[in-house]
Amino acid sequence: MYYSSFGILALIHHLIINYDILKNGRSAPATGPQYRYRQFLNAILVFYVADLLWGFLVEWRLYVLAYADTAIFFIAMALSVLLWTRFVVAYLGKDGVRARAFLAAGWGIFFFVIVCLIGNFFYPVIFEFSKDTEYTPGPGRYILLISQLILFFMVSVYSLIVTIKAEGRDRIHYRVVCVSGAVMAVFIILQSFDAFAPFYTIGVFFANCLIHVFVEEDEKREQDRITADAQKEKERYTQISGSLAEDYEAIYYINIETGRFMEISASEKYRSMNVPQEGRDFYSETRENARRYAHPDDRDFAESLYYKDTMLRNLQGKKSYSYKYRIMVGDEARYYRFVVMLSEDRKHFVLCDKDIQDTMTDETGLMEKEKTHITFSRIAESLASNYDVIFYVNIDTGSYTGYSSQDIYGGLQVQKSGDDFFSDTVKSLSQGIHPQDRERMISVIDRDYLISSLEGRKQVDFEYRLIVDDRSEHTRLSARKSSDGQHLIIGIENIDEEVRKEKEHLHALNTEKELARRDELTGTRNKTAFTELEQSVQTSMDQGMDHRPFAIAVCDINDLKKVNDTKGHKAGDEHIRASAKILCDIFDHSPVFRIGGDEFAIFLSGDDFESRNDLIEKLHGISEENRKGRRGPVIAVGMSEYDPKNDSDVTAIFDRADHLMYEDKRRLKGA
Repeated sequence: MYYSSFGILALIHHLIINYDILKNGRSAPATGPQYRYRQFLNAILVFYVADLLWGFLVEWRLYVLAYADTAIFFIAMALSVLLWTRFVVAYLGKDGVRARAFLAAGWGIFFFVIVCLIGNFFYPVIFEFSKDTEYTPGPGRYILLISQLILFFMVSVYSLIVTIKAEGRDRIHYRVVCVSGAVMAVFIILQSFDAFAPFYTIGVFFANCLIHVFVEEDEKREQDRITADAQKEKERYTQISGSLAEDYEAIYYINIETGRFMEISASEKYRSMNVPQEGRDFYSETRENARRYAHPDDRDFAESLYYKDTMLRNLQGKKSYSYKYRIMVGDEARYYRFVVMLSEDRKHFVLCDKDIQDTMTDETGLMEKEKTHITFSRIAESLASNYDVIFYVNIDTGSYTGYSSQDIYGGLQVQKSGDDFFSDTVKSLSQGIHPQDRERMISVIDRDYLISSLEGRKQVDFEYRLIVDDRSEHTRLSARKSSDGQHLIIGIENIDEEVRKEKEHLHALNTEKELARRDELTGTRNKTAFTELEQSVQTSMDQGMDHRPFAIAVCDINDLKKVNDTKGHKAGDEHIRASAKILCDIFDHSPVFRIGGDEFAIFLSGDDFESRNDLIEKLHGISEENRKGRRGPVIAVGMSEYDPKNDSDVTAIFDRADHLMYEDKRRLKGA
């Protein structure tokens, strides 16, 4: 009874001080220190029960039950050591070689006990009971205690060394590990000398008390810190929301299911219309207001918008949608734009009203102000989802906090913070920005430059390229002042997809334009392209500009009609393609145009102009060979040069070349 009394007291005390965490700790993260601590406490609980029962069973000489309880006692002891190591690693937040070695030691002790207990059925490795129920410890028991002593001693010494150097929470954590390990080491030594004294239980009792005091105090400090940080975050969200809400006449926060709503912000002009600030049924009340205040021509359209199903359907697959109609303000009809989007919890609509009569262009996102911090946070988060990162920068000090959106519906989380946004960003840009944009953007990320750029403007935008995985990505930086005028709100968004689509669109337009100027049969340029060239050259002449020397050659394929009539149009098409290839091969530095069924024109300039006579003779030679051999196209050609002194009309040059072409055609037919 004397032995068991220590276990009973330890068990009662254990349940009292650890009741909350034993009951509620299950919901903690599975790899977090609180969850690990609860596992450790459960192992101690089993150990206390086994230890106090052992005293009764031995005293009552219940041999079989005492043997089983002793086995459970050693298993609970080893398990508590293992779970203590797991708690310590999670508590200290370490994941290095030392942490893995520490965990390996805990597992080693646990498996050693399991193996010894299995062997104990055949040979008293760790303990035995004689026939008169006398308990005798075996050598395995002393090995187990010594291994624990070494583990606790080494951990205590290491923690003591780290405690001297550490600061803040780390120092407190290492102090807890050091003191609890030292206590266990002392009582293990005492237990080694007397197998029938409850020294180990007393050591566990004191070590657990120490850990409990420090852990509870640590949790309290952490909770206070979280509360303080949350208050700061709410204030920042309020500033962001307040700044963004300035552009709207009114903002409403609406429960989708019930229709209850509250007005977050409203201008004096909007309040003069006596629109309710709060209500029970947004849908019916807003339809009634549409009937009362919407312009008669827009009334039916406005009423149709304010049904729950309609609003949900319009938001499918989108972050937000907008519409506009006219509202009668007194005797004046003014256009208003309305933006509807889901809040972060997806249980509320956020509806913003904007008077756009003067500008008709202001669609800069969702701006609002609300009465409670929770609503402000949700609206700010929804707006922030349009950016990859938002920086909230103190203009005077440069200190900043960066937020990123967790998903497309918002959910701001702190990404980074620092003391000097401008210096940190310049360093970042120096490493990651495209070399061609570096100097310009470094000059932009300057407090005075941004402030001066925002004078008289709500927002300024700058585009640049970042190097990501050896490729450049287009990025946009947008800056505006907060509502208090003390901060800059700077949004960063990746616009690479937007730029890529714009380039693809331009490429498609250019390709379409190029195809419109290509002859489908031969691949040469067509008559449209030749006409544009004529107009361009004629414009230069008309404006008195000195045009570089050029000549126009006109070519015609002989006997194309005969080929079509005797061999078919497919053969005729091949004859035209062969003719085009001859011309492109000879005049390979000049554009070739197919300007009729069997007629081509060539604009000679540059090197081809200098060697024009040789090229014409080369064409004559090929045509003559084809005519004599009756194989391949025979092409008649005429060429005329531009005479700056006498020529003022491109058509005249073309006509001279065309006349010479017909002379050559007659020559070829008469030969």
